[in-house]
Amino acid sequence: MHQNENKIPVYFLPGLAANPSIFKNIQLDPDRFEIYLLEWMIPFEEESISEYALRFCSKVEHKNAVLVGVSFGGIIAQEMNLVHDFRKIIIISSVKTRQELPLHLQLAGKTKVYKLVPTSLFAQNIDLLSKYAFGKPIVKRLDLYKQYLSITDKRYLDWAIKQVVSWNQQESDPNLIHIHGDKDPVFPIDRIKNCIVIPGGTHIMLIVKFKWLNENLPKIMEDRYK
Repeated sequence: MHQNENKIPVYFLPGLAANPSIFKNIQLDPDRFEIYLLEWMIPFEEESISEYALRFCSKVEHKNAVLVGVSFGGIIAQEMNLVHDFRKIIIISSVKTRQELPLHLQLAGKTKVYKLVPTSLFAQNIDLLSKYAFGKPIVKRLDLYKQYLSITDKRYLDWAIKQVVSWNQQESDPNLIHIHGDKDPVFPIDRIKNCIVIPGGTHIMLIVKFKWLNENLPKIMEDRYK
């Protein structure tokens, strides 16, 4: 694909089970940025996270692009960064290492209890999926968020949950930019290090704090953020 030399290509990767419409409120200056929305692929049988990330990189048609990953998308973005050259990696409401996962998720990975998650019910019960994807406190505005969750394939969900709780990254890329809310119930802020803290931000701040992101993402991508 021909790249406009004056524009920065920006790829967005949504959170677990979410479709790209979750980025609908993100607006970047079209004279400076080109937006590309990535969609989840169904993993192959027994596919590793590194193999999946490599396959995802085939969807990135630019060199020197910015990759923005949300939640589980942030984990995949970091795996993609190991096999593809990006201008910048930005993760939102995500984790950089296994140590940043809450203890109950680390334990779930060790004990394999994640296999008990009723993913087969998620296609019929989006309320249940929402609690896993966004955190329980969002129940009041559930109808608003259901529209963003459409990836209910059992193989994908089983695979994705396993990858989150089993992720074993010990050190993060020092150049990575991490944006995190101080009220995130899925990945609590007290375990998160070296991030830009958004006051009042929850696990769905991509949706509710989009004005901050629209104002500051360009500064971060162009190294103007202070």
